[in-house]
Amino acid sequence: MRRFIVSEHSVPGQNGAPEVPLPVCTPAGVPASRPALYYVHGGGFFCNDHRLDLNQLLETAERFGATLVSVGYRLAPEHRYPAQIEDAYAGLLWVADHADELGIDPERIVVTGNSAGGGLGAALALTVRDKSGPRLLGRLLTYPMLDDRNNSPSALQMDGVDFWDRSFNGFGWRALLGDAQGGPDVPVYAAPARATDLSGLPPSFLDAGSAECLRDEVLAHADRIWHAGGRAELDVWAGGIHAFDRAVPEARISQDAIEARHRWLERPLADASGSQGPA
Repeated sequence: MRRFIVSEHSVPGQNGAPEVPLPVCTPAGVPASRPALYYVHGGGFFCNDHRLDLNQLLETAERFGATLVSVGYRLAPEHRYPAQIEDAYAGLLWVADHADELGIDPERIVVTGNSAGGGLGAALALTVRDKSGPRLLGRLLTYPMLDDRNNSPSALQMDGVDFWDRSFNGFGWRALLGDAQGGPDVPVYAAPARATDLSGLPPSFLDAGSAECLRDEVLAHADRIWHAGGRAELDVWAGGIHAFDRAVPEARISQDAIEARHRWLERPLADASGSQGPA
């Protein structure tokens, strides 16, 4: 018996760009008008693939009766900013426009991403806000890459300690931005840490490990959401390195982190459906 119904789509890119691949995975037997997880994969902007390493997200989709859509954006350095955010936004527009066909509720789309994909998910929410695009129900961003300046206290503290250290992080940002990386003219849609106005964003979940270089930029992003009057949950996992949940998924810390994300996700989905969710 099949657990998922999978369909492959190629949707129009923006501004004459190539089509954007969008595999759509729906748990078998789940009724229509279901929520959707719009996933942006990690890989430092320069590697990985939208079809790889989906097991954790597929389990989440199955748990919540949600459709998982994974966007295949163009990779740096062959394609520099804004190719990645343009592809992510083009895919989201198509999903919202074809919600009936896909059997999803356009009012219950949650953007999710990890590492570079988390940064692109943050940038996507800013793009949606500023272009009056499709409404997002929430943002579930795990250890997102947000700041091209790469000079936070945790970036300096963990340099040479974690596998994704300041050197690798800087490489990823240079691949995306070239010589503009770290300079004064980087747009907020490339590096969301540059945004001074984080008002008007959907409820957000962010997490990071305490022993990774991205820790402090994630903390700062959550802090700015709160200062703007927004809603954010922030979890920092003691001893966690970058992508610890994927490196050692069987570890207690990883299981706890995944469960915390699920507990958060229950709330916006319950609120949107009008049912009573956990407090």
